[in-house]
Amino acid sequence: MKKISIAIFLIITVNAGGQTVGNYLEKIRNNTAALTAFFSQMPKGGDLHNHYSGSVYAETYFDIAVEKNFFINKETLELKQKKLATDTSKSWTDFATIQKDDLLSQHKEMPDLKLRLLQLWSAMDYNFTSYPSYRQFFESFGHFDLPADYSYERGLKELKERAKSEHVAYIETMFRTIKCDKPVDDLFALNERLEQYQTERKDNLTDILLDSIFSVIEKRNITECATDFNSYLEKLHTSLNIDDSAFTMRYQNFVLRFMNPVQLFTNLVIAFESANRSPLVVGVNIVAPEHEDISMNDYWLHMQMFRYCHKKFPSVKYSMHAGELALGMVKPEELNWHINEAVYGAKANRIGHGVDLPYEKDCYSLLNYMRKNGVAVELNLYSNEFILKVKDDRHPIMMYKSSGVPIVISSDDAGVLRSNLTDQFVLLAKRYPGISYADIKKFVYNSIQYSFIEEAEIKQKLRLQLDKDFKIFEQKILSIKNSD
Repeated sequence: MKKISIAIFLIITVNAGGQTVGNYLEKIRNNTAALTAFFSQMPKGGDLHNHYSGSVYAETYFDIAVEKNFFINKETLELKQKKLATDTSKSWTDFATIQKDDLLSQHKEMPDLKLRLLQLWSAMDYNFTSYPSYRQFFESFGHFDLPADYSYERGLKELKERAKSEHVAYIETMFRTIKCDKPVDDLFALNERLEQYQTERKDNLTDILLDSIFSVIEKRNITECATDFNSYLEKLHTSLNIDDSAFTMRYQNFVLRFMNPVQLFTNLVIAFESANRSPLVVGVNIVAPEHEDISMNDYWLHMQMFRYCHKKFPSVKYSMHAGELALGMVKPEELNWHINEAVYGAKANRIGHGVDLPYEKDCYSLLNYMRKNGVAVELNLYSNEFILKVKDDRHPIMMYKSSGVPIVISSDDAGVLRSNLTDQFVLLAKRYPGISYADIKKFVYNSIQYSFIEEAEIKQKLRLQLDKDFKIFEQKILSIKNSD
């Protein structure tokens, strides 16, 4: 059946006059509005690089802040659940008070406050000059983390409905870190040894030390944190009726790069334990800015931790942000090994971004390895432009394509970026004329083939649905009267 599906998506439907969908795409390549209409209606399969909190639009977080009546500092825009007695500044007030004052005043403060928050929490109105774009992006998450903690029911439904309206049938979202109250502070003294082994690249000694830490934290029943989280997620997923005949969602756990080594490793083990025990949790990831000091200093160590967890939990799949770097953001010598280490060292099933590929050591062998071993790359075009200033032919997408590496097109953080998955395909078609309709269709099918879905029957259902949806879509496109 897999061979049949592959054959189907390579067929480009032709109408009686010889017009193909590919021909139509070529005619509209330079018309952004026409491309948007085309890709809005095209089936897109799955979105495999999707951060939950960054995909929910800031308006939703604002509504939650108002409903929960959080306190806000009108100068700094900081949010708090409660105003502390030590907060004596007159700038602090709650949203209910602002609404009440608006009713009694001709000057309405709430609309202005909302706009300021949307500009702080996302790329709205960002002018690319007043502040570094990568800081605007990454700092957004810390600003809206309080309402995000209360958003899960509303946010998941928002992602689902938006996906269905865009003809996206599957989302694999990086949902959240798993909170765990099992103390590991007494093990922090081992951080220095882990850092020393990293400096000396002592992988065997690193494994031995990780093994001893693993034994200790397992005895402290950290698996309970994983099973508690899985129970919570299953109830949430089921109560919201997330999966239906036209849509499926699965989740990735993730860890944060900026944690100290022992804490990060503990969190990683919990993330793998969770994914090993639940079909809803299909993978693990590592997130946070790749260019910052801890991320750069501990990158090799983080890859060793993933490699170790893979040996302990061989059935758990994982993707990782790798090569989300650009010249000038870090020193040139730091651009030549991150993807290599993720692919060869950590044995990642997929990588996200992969933008520094042209600088990677022996990148041609790396590409060949990724092709032969089916290591897909999740490409996020607008995210790479906004954060890294990498676009057009500076982006390595054509290197991946010409080498036969499996490509999937993803949204990354649509809420923060004020974008959507449709817009990524518009950028793809407009910027890269060497990518045909058949290529784009293949990328869509890749998003199901290289997903981490565990249930074979669900994967097959999504493939068959794509076959059906593409047939309907192509018939619609070919019915458009050719006015040229």
